[in-house]
Amino acid sequence: MNTKKLAQVFGVVFLLIGILGFVPGITTTGHLLGIFEVDILHNVIHILTGILALVFAGSAAKMFFKVFGIVYLIVTVVGFVQGDTVLGLIGVNLADNVLHLVVAAVALYVGFKKDTMVSSM
Repeated sequence: MNTKKLAQVFGVVFLLIGILGFVPGITTTGHLLGIFEVDILHNVIHILTGILALVFAGSAAKMFFKVFGIVYLIVTVVGFVQGDTVLGLIGVNLADNVLHLVVAAVALYVGFKKDTMVSSM
């Protein structure tokens, strides 16, 4: 999958996660799917991230993944250090922190990997 398509997938997934965070039944007692801690700001951040991924899915997709990966890595470290919050702004739990770490690693890999061209014979 090329970087542009991956940015589009990220965008759609983050939009859906943000929207689902507001849906009663899918989010109960502040936990999306009963696992991931969410709140209004957390959901809004997911929606804005999705929009940004879609906006930058063209020629700026690699830059999006670089910046997004670095920001998510910082969010991950702060979340692990603080345990239940990120700078007192959004609530997180261990599941959030682990997911943020995985997402940051994928984004950084995509953003910084060298593009290679495969030629046909």
